[in-house]
Parts: sequence; structure tokens; C-alpha cells
Amino acid sequence: MKLSLLEEWYVARCNGEWEHGSGIHIETLDNPGWRVKIALHDTPKESQKLERQQIQRDRENDWIYYWTEDRTFHVACGPTNLSEALEIFLSWFNSK
Repeated sequence: MKLSLLEEWYVARCNGEWEHGSGIHIETLDNPGWRVKIALHDTPKESQKLERQQIQRDRENDWIYYWTEDRTFHVACGPTNLSEALEIFLSWFNSK
């Protein structure tokens, strides 16, 4: 995934207000992995529900969980799955 796609998504949301109370939070997990929270406030997907989805592969650290809750898209994933997880978010967000 090109990080520039997420950058473009973020810039498109910035309107002088959204970025002050919302945004994207990326942090590490200690198991190891990543946790991502992407605010959906004031976007076309803010009220869209997505039940917890799971991708679990054969390798120990190759996994992704993603869902929406409280007008936020959540991702937890393995240490080498961050790009794939962000692609999943962008694909979901851009779907009809």
C-alpha cells in the first residue's frame, strides 16, 4: 500500500474542524502488532456498522481484526500487517 493513499484520505477530511477532534491514531501493541483508530465523524461512513472481521493465517504474527464502533474504524493487526490493514480500511471506506 502506498501511504500516500491514507494521506490523501486524511487531507480530504481536514476542513478546519474535523482534524481538531478526530483523526487517525496508530500505535504499537505488545503482542507484537499495531492498533489503528480512524475517526469516521462527519464522513459518509460515520453511521455504518461493520461487525468484527478476522483474518487469521498460519503464521503466528499474521493476523488482522477490524470493525467499527462509536463512529470509529478499529484495526488490530500483526506486526507486518499494517499496510494490508490500511488497505482494508480504504477499500471499505470507498465501497458503496
